[in-house]
Amino acid sequence: MRTEKEMLDLILTVAEEDERIRAVYMNGSRTNSNIPKDIFQDYDIVYVVTETASFIEDENWIKIFGDLLMLQEPDKMDKQIGMDRDFKRSYGYLMLFTDGNRIDLHIEIKDSMINGYVSDRLTVPLLDKDNILPIIPPPTDIDYQVKKPSEPLFVSCTNNFWWCLQNVAKGIWRDELPYAKLMFEYSTRASLDEMVSWWIGTRYNFKVSTGKMGKYFKNYLPEPYWVMYENTYSDKSYENFWDSIFITCKLFRTLAEDVADNLLFTYPIDDDKNMTKFLKHVRYLPSDAKEIYK
Repeated sequence: MRTEKEMLDLILTVAEEDERIRAVYMNGSRTNSNIPKDIFQDYDIVYVVTETASFIEDENWIKIFGDLLMLQEPDKMDKQIGMDRDFKRSYGYLMLFTDGNRIDLHIEIKDSMINGYVSDRLTVPLLDKDNILPIIPPPTDIDYQVKKPSEPLFVSCTNNFWWCLQNVAKGIWRDELPYAKLMFEYSTRASLDEMVSWWIGTRYNFKVSTGKMGKYFKNYLPEPYWVMYENTYSDKSYENFWDSIFITCKLFRTLAEDVADNLLFTYPIDDDKNMTKFLKHVRYLPSDAKEIYK
């Protein structure tokens, strides 16, 4: 597997030797000093070019970066299904190589760069032949740090968590596994993960990032809470699914009450009690029941 130095040297050498490429910058995880480096980190690279057409027309030019295991061209695919994409302004290549390295490369003209270069604060300039890149401060992950919630946002999260669980419950009762699982993951877990992030934020004065999709939760949750979080995942068994639901409720309740105390919010204890009682009832409701309550 090529080293970081070898990859960056290659990326810059290609740019230096191609007159169409006028500047290079990098963003993403490799510019964030607050996260550990590992072998799966992408190289998120942007080439600022004089025009895009000649690159797009030459489908083989990207082979200069190595032997491809797989390629994705998201802009091309978007356009093929009818979405509006202006190839004259920018174009992207997501490249996975046979040695395991990955480059997410975007080419864009100067006008496109001006609009987006300063918006991502995890950006590092690598090459600027014409001094066209704006002056920016050193990279920071401040935009990715957990944001302190307002009370209406907290209320919305807690309400959504308890409300959507009735959809999960009826999905299980109806033996609609895909519906129940997806409702849990897209609604219940979304609310849980939001609360987990806020709880971590209160412990670190909202100056920490929990990572995309909560990938750093394990780093910040105390061991007992992390074990509970692990157990919010279950298999196809409905009994195990129900067990995970009540573990999820316990974890959410514990964290939400702490967040409420810390931020001087009010936790909706009545919603909690009422829905917990409802869930326990539905769990043992016969599959041929004609009424939810008699």
